[in-house]
Amino acid sequence: MSTLLRTLEFLCLSLWLGGGVFLSFVVAPGAFSVLAARDQAGALVGYALSRLHLIGLVCGFVFLVVRWLRTRAFESFFSPVALAVVLMIALTAASQFHVSPRMAELRNRMSSIQNTPAEHPLRVEFDRLHRLSVGLESGVLLAGLAALILLARESSH
Repeated sequence: MSTLLRTLEFLCLSLWLGGGVFLSFVVAPGAFSVLAARDQAGALVGYALSRLHLIGLVCGFVFLVVRWLRTRAFESFFSPVALAVVLMIALTAASQFHVSPRMAELRNRMSSIQNTPAEHPLRVEFDRLHRLSVGLESGVLLAGLAALILLARESSH
């Protein structure tokens, strides 16, 4: 049973991390190079990102539940692996519930991001939030990589 639960821990992290890598390095660049309008590409990436966030939040929750089932110890939530997953959940929730809705609101108010001058206050705010979003997603990927490495090291003991 322990092997199955450990496998589920790895699966949760791998799905979340793999989804983030695929979105960052395949979907986003592909959308901006294939679609005719940058606004369409941004809408596609935003849609995919919101789905990735939901998948990530579910994977994070399942990871923590499975970890508890495997260890049966409350202290396991304070291990470096679990803390990295909690950080991933927090960064993802911040992006999904705070940054992304604000970006969507600004996108609607501008009608077209690509046609809004870079110095326009709405565009300046959108660009700031976009940088924040990229930073949050980078944090999730780095924390996920750390969690995966720590989990692998943990299993080798």
